Amino acid sequence: MCLFFLFSFAIIDLLRVGHHLGSATERSSQIMGKGSKNSESSVLVENQDKDRSATREMIENNSNKKQYTWEEVRRHSSKTDRWLVVDKRVFDVTRWTKHPGGQVILNHYAGQDATEVFHAFHPDITLVEKYLKSFYIGDVVDDTEDHDQALKRDFEQLRQKALSKKLFQPSRFFFIISFLHILVFEFAAYFVLFRFGTSWIPYLITLLFYVIAEAQCGWLQHDFGHLSVFKKTAWNHLFHQLSIGLIKGGSADWWNNMHFQHHAKPNVIDKDPDTRIEPLFLLGDTIPIRKAQLNAKYGKKMPYNWQHLYFFVVAPLLFPVYFQFMTIRHAVKRRRWMDVAWLSLYYIKFFTLMPLKLGFFGAIKLHCIIRSLEGTWFVVVSQSNHVVMDVAHDNSKLSWVRMQLRATCNIAKSAFNDWFTGHLNFQIEHHLFPMMPRHNLYKIQPEVMDLCRKYNIPYVVKPMGRAFVDILTSLEKSGRMWLEAYEELMEPTRTKID
Repeated sequence: MCLFFLFSFAIIDLLRVGHHLGSATERSSQIMGKGSKNSESSVLVENQDKDRSATREMIENNSNKKQYTWEEVRRHSSKTDRWLVVDKRVFDVTRWTKHPGGQVILNHYAGQDATEVFHAFHPDITLVEKYLKSFYIGDVVDDTEDHDQALKRDFEQLRQKALSKKLFQPSRFFFIISFLHILVFEFAAYFVLFRFGTSWIPYLITLLFYVIAEAQCGWLQHDFGHLSVFKKTAWNHLFHQLSIGLIKGGSADWWNNMHFQHHAKPNVIDKDPDTRIEPLFLLGDTIPIRKAQLNAKYGKKMPYNWQHLYFFVVAPLLFPVYFQFMTIRHAVKRRRWMDVAWLSLYYIKFFTLMPLKLGFFGAIKLHCIIRSLEGTWFVVVSQSNHVVMDVAHDNSKLSWVRMQLRATCNIAKSAFNDWFTGHLNFQIEHHLFPMMPRHNLYKIQPEVMDLCRKYNIPYVVKPMGRAFVDILTSLEKSGRMWLEAYEELMEPTRTKID
């Protein structure tokens, strides 16, 4: 048990040291530019302007580069031939095999304007110049692809305002308390079981405490994954691996690969991993029709018209079955040995201590129950923000704001809702500003709402109970659409047989 006390003190010390190290490090040394969040606001705004003009100098120094039309850019939109545009500059990233955000995100924006998503995740452009220079091939010569320019300008002004108000600056106190309260709940789970035994009351209390620790760690590792805690990116990566690995038994690289695809193209069919769940569920209005056509053609089908009911069975199995298998498989297959080491320590810790009181099979049983409840918690929170919104094919003409608002809704603010959802009840603000520390999301909400009103963009906020119910009604609607389309397609076949 001393491990938890020593670990908590180590966390506090590392947080303190990490802050001082980050403060002494120049922003240009921060990988992917995430260091902007802890600098003084005036410096941030000034550096943002410098960042945007920095690569323009690169263009002036490469006057022999070609000029391309949007029509030509759009032709380079495959995995083996991918161009993308950032601030009217064309980059051939076909051979970029070591992109920190992964290859798939580059594929998602191949042949498109990636300016807004690029600045959402790379505020310090001066650092990534060294990567971009070798891929820069020319400029776009026309503005026919530029849509919603007034909204884009207003949103950029809002982002600069958030920077000047220090909303990208994290609270060390908030994240220390968040980390410690997770460690306290996990320690309490072991303490209750070892001190009071395995009768049903201590067992249930242990279960409750462990589920809380695991679920809350899910929100904290999300903070580290978005690089929104430390100025120094290396510290964020370290604590991301530590939290998702040692406390949750998962792979940080797997999470990055899946989660940033979701942020880059939320609710976009065949691009957002959260929509690629057709073996079990159909989302939106388009996927059910497509699935019905495939089912009618090949004669195999799932009873999707019952998906709103078997959701209660499948959702609890997400973590004990899918999460555990996929995260370990990813880490081993991709040779992410640091991830393998951290998650191995999680299983060593759990299956060394718990069998002392429950036996080996009793520990497996408890672990499965914890995973089931934790998974249900996660699914209900995450899906209430997205599954009820529009699920559609990619539309490169949509601006960053419109794309995020089309796919995202909020849950009403309250002290409990903020804690239960890890402040991701402000999902709209999180998607617009993915690197903003979660404790500041509510502060930018009024201005985001004003922006939406100005451009007549629906801004959806729901009570938590209504948001949970809407998951089921949305699944029922999609399942009904599938059944109607499937029966209509199969009707000629039945008539022919008769």
